Amino acid sequence: MVADSLSRHGEIVTRSGQSDLFRAEEQPDLFGDSRPPPYRPDPDKVRARLYKILAEARGAQRLPWEPTRVALYRTIFPQMTLFLPGDEGAQLRFEFETELTRLEEAA
Repeated sequence: MVADSLSRHGEIVTRSGQSDLFRAEEQPDLFGDSRPPPYRPDPDKVRARLYKILAEARGAQRLPWEPTRVALYRTIFPQMTLFLPGDEGAQLRFEFETELTRLEEAA
């Protein structure tokens, strides 16, 4: 059995004088300490997408989407409105829910 000891420099060294090859070494930070700013979508693009979905709902006599798409829109529509000013987002959520209720009652 080979006994380990510490060298003058604090490294683990075996009796043969070799450094421990399996010891985890500190890896230098290749990208620096700065982190990229968090992603913020363009409110105008978000608004345009929400109005497009809302227009599809308003123009329909019954649900214009498959059940999976309805479930998707129920999830993402409210989340997307969070990137708009508070009152505007709340109004769009209300209008979307109103349209979904109307379309579901028509089915």
